[in-house]
Amino acid sequence: MEVLRRSSVFAAEVMEVFDRSPTDKELVSQAKALCRDYINSRLIRAGVSWSKPEYNVPVPGGKLAEVSSILLRLGDELEYIRPNVYRNIARQLNISLHSETVVTDAFLAVAAQIFTAGITWGKVVSLYAVAAGLAVDCVRHAQPAMVHTIVDCLGEFVRKTLVTWLKRRGGWADITKCVVNTDPNLRSHWLVAAVCSFGHFLKAIFFVLLPER
Repeated sequence: MEVLRRSSVFAAEVMEVFDRSPTDKELVSQAKALCRDYINSRLIRAGVSWSKPEYNVPVPGGKLAEVSSILLRLGDELEYIRPNVYRNIARQLNISLHSETVVTDAFLAVAAQIFTAGITWGKVVSLYAVAAGLAVDCVRHAQPAMVHTIVDCLGEFVRKTLVTWLKRRGGWADITKCVVNTDPNLRSHWLVAAVCSFGHFLKAIFFVLLPER
């Protein structure tokens, strides 16, 4: 498993960003750091080995670490509610994991479908769950380099689609407002309503990805 080392300098920079209005670039950088952390968590949970030392980047620190913790917690809730939706995504989409273009196009198509009717934190959590599920598929099929493609792809989607929405809410820290209780037995039902039926997304994307006749 790749170890993403903590960096005190990075943590200090993150603290500074959270004390002011973040720039587009910073929001995208934070989105990718959160994605790496989310994916690492899911790879560990799946018991999947992954080693890519050239991507030795710091994990979220400071306030971003709290955001990452909340994102993972909400992801746990979402995946608990829909246990089969965020697993075996490549098989559900009927795509090959050997082509970077195919993986990228599939992920962006699913992302676009998730946010068709607007943006909510529930849908953002769903986006990260999809990225992590797809990353687990890639590593299991001996395509670990695709993990970084997925992270970069998510960052690009955030830049084009979510940055303005994030800035209106003051950045990623706004997600902490979604946690209204600490009882692990109380499930975040708002996630279900926010994400709607992901199965419909998969069906729609399947037809989008069909080769032109």
